[in-house]
Amino acid sequence: MRLILLSIVLALVAKPALGQGSLASTMEVYVFPTGTQDQAQQQADEAACYEWAVSNSGSDPFDLQKQAEADQQAAAAEMEAAQSAGSGAGAKGAVRGAAAGAIIGEIADDDAGQGAAYGAALGVVRGRRKGRKAEAAAQEQAASDAANAAASTEAQMENFKKAFSVCLEAKEYLVKY
Repeated sequence: MRLILLSIVLALVAKPALGQGSLASTMEVYVFPTGTQDQAQQQADEAACYEWAVSNSGSDPFDLQKQAEADQQAAAAEMEAAQSAGSGAGAKGAVRGAAAGAIIGEIADDDAGQGAAYGAALGVVRGRRKGRKAEAAAQEQAASDAANAAASTEAQMENFKKAFSVCLEAKEYLVKY
């Protein structure tokens, strides 16, 4: 599968007249030959170094890009779920408060209905406050998860670029990323 993908990438790279860049440029790595390498040799060297870097770093930049997109979609879904984390908390609090108020009103020989009304009002306030706290905590967790995923992907890409650069430098190219 990787060889098929690499063949497709190389086929696209082989058409510089159409404004296509090299394999390295698709990964924002800048390569300049310091020897007598021509464009065909550079493409072959980049392909060989790509395979070497994938096997030595354990990361494929094209897979990392797909993973980053999937992580962004998951983060968006998690944020959406976090926004509804506190929904219904006011109603639940009202029910709990009304039940507690009715019991207290009955025990105190007061009107159970009036106790339930007071309890419901207090329950709504308390429930909404808890709901907002739950929503904020869920949003904070979602943002933290997204940041961790992005940092992990960035570190893997950085590691790949280091390996790719080392290989190309060994083949007498000047490399910057």
